[in-house]
Amino acid sequence: MTQQGEEEDNLETESKQSSVHFLRDVVFHGKFELLKSVAPEESTCFQKGLYFDDGQRRVDYVLTYNLKKTCGSRISRYVPHMQTDNAFIHSSKSKNRNPPQPQRPGLRTSTSGFGGELGSPGEDDKILQREDFESKLRDMGLELEKEDNGKIPGVGFVKIHAPWNVLCREAEFMKLKMPTKKCFEVKKSSGFVEKLMSLASKVVEPLHPHVDDHHPKNIKYLSHTFSREKQHLFDFSDKDCFFDSKTRSSIVYEILKRTKCKTKYSIGITSLLGRGVYTAAYPLHDGDTEEYAEPNDRKLLYEEWANYSVFYKYQPIGLVRKYFGEKIGLYFAWLGLYTQMLIPASIVGVIVFLYGCATVNDNIPSMEICHPKNNITMCPLCDQVCSYWKLSSACGTARASHLFDNPATVFFSVFMALWAAMFMEHWKRRQMRLNYEWDLTGFEDEEEALKDHPRAEYEFKVMQKSMKKEDKAPHKLTCQDRFPAYMTNVVMMLLMVGITFAIVFGVIIYRISTKAALHMSSSPMSRNHIQVTVKTTAAIINLVVILILDEVYGAVARWLTVLEVPKTDQSFEERLIFKTFVLKFFNAFTPLSTLHSSEEGWLADREVTCTCLNLTEWRSALMEAV
Repeated sequence: MTQQGEEEDNLETESKQSSVHFLRDVVFHGKFELLKSVAPEESTCFQKGLYFDDGQRRVDYVLTYNLKKTCGSRISRYVPHMQTDNAFIHSSKSKNRNPPQPQRPGLRTSTSGFGGELGSPGEDDKILQREDFESKLRDMGLELEKEDNGKIPGVGFVKIHAPWNVLCREAEFMKLKMPTKKCFEVKKSSGFVEKLMSLASKVVEPLHPHVDDHHPKNIKYLSHTFSREKQHLFDFSDKDCFFDSKTRSSIVYEILKRTKCKTKYSIGITSLLGRGVYTAAYPLHDGDTEEYAEPNDRKLLYEEWANYSVFYKYQPIGLVRKYFGEKIGLYFAWLGLYTQMLIPASIVGVIVFLYGCATVNDNIPSMEICHPKNNITMCPLCDQVCSYWKLSSACGTARASHLFDNPATVFFSVFMALWAAMFMEHWKRRQMRLNYEWDLTGFEDEEEALKDHPRAEYEFKVMQKSMKKEDKAPHKLTCQDRFPAYMTNVVMMLLMVGITFAIVFGVIIYRISTKAALHMSSSPMSRNHIQVTVKTTAAIINLVVILILDEVYGAVARWLTVLEVPKTDQSFEERLIFKTFVLKFFNAFTPLSTLHSSEEGWLADREVTCTCLNLTEWRSALMEAV
């Protein structure tokens, strides 16, 4: 029995690992040909993974779950092996379902709700919750197709399709703006400026991506809030393309988000994901990026956007917005404009650097330091082991500093101040243009409404709290519930900042000890290049430490934010940004104290040097007088 149990555990572990790798390939790498391999081998068509078994209904969303053995035979009646529901069958199975059997010994069930262990429901309860949730989805009009006997062991799929009537109903409920039949032509002026703009557009034509627009650029289609009573306003000539894949997936996700199970604690898809009833919920890509794949938006984005060979081209922002949504489209529009505006700033910076290279031989401070006749002797930099040194040994450092710190840098600082103002104004104009082209009026209000939806982890914690108190009244997490997480945040933040200061102190100790060791060296070359060696190695150490701690602090900030269990995604992002900013601020700017200490030490050396020179001159004058 023990050996058999170990074998079952090994099989379960392998199933979990294979399911994790499979989901990672499907979600992040778009390798949904793996999903196609789960389907029956009746068809060899590439698009099999994108459609139901009938090859007609498109997969708008996918839910995945782990397949495990149940602890009782009663639950096996509720597990469908392969079932496909159409739009005319919604609740027949839920109405004719067999009545529950009396509770058997060894089988943990709950008549009032889907009980089980607190925070870790059993597999039988998960199956019941999935059945109830999927029944509610069918009642909402969605069509489901389950696959739990595929080639990928331990992974089950629920493919979801939204029929036309559901899309129209939800589009009206969500108040989506859709293009109408009404359009007008945007006429361009025929002035001198317009001719120059036309000439410039012809010059930069090779830089534009080869993306075919469905509508001419000078044609503007009016948008209107979708209404089933005003369908005559919209163009339904091609119903398959009226709602694009992004809109279809967002509609299905909205249904998944508000659909609740009939349990003691009403939960939706976010809580089901948090409790592990489903392992993932995601839409599929439009197609593959391989050469043999049929033309699709994803393939076009890969060829004309997400490819190193087209780095010099403009971004197909319209296609990015169509495929990923307005939020991602606006982000890449800002990023593209920022990168474009950096080109003149970088050109001016190179000119300033070249000016420093051209005038380095005319710089008076570096000429005085590097002149061989100025045999200035400096006092020792440390006690006992350090000896006197020549000021001319700092010639290389003085000449190098002039390359980046010369009179032209004043002009560069003024230019960057003006550049920042121009960038902000340029982005405002670009944003207003995109708002007009994409019909984003009220987009911020819609985003705020989406951000108010509770996160899956928060709902799960609230559910745990409710189950402990055995109260049906709604609960929320209070400061008392989050107090251990807050204390952990404070302690960890102070610890991370302390580690940063400790590393900076260690670099200072390294500089002092290395300088003393090089002064004691018997090699003349080491003694002649002490400053360069110490500063270069310390700078490299600081760079490596900053890069490593950046990654560590980012992971720590996310972990601390997860401990707080914020209610909404907006609150999660705000707390994560605050922690990341504080930790990375100390990590990036605390090493400057090393430079500040070095500058203070250099000033102190200058004072000691002046004292030594004055004593030397006084002694020389005294000898001459004698």
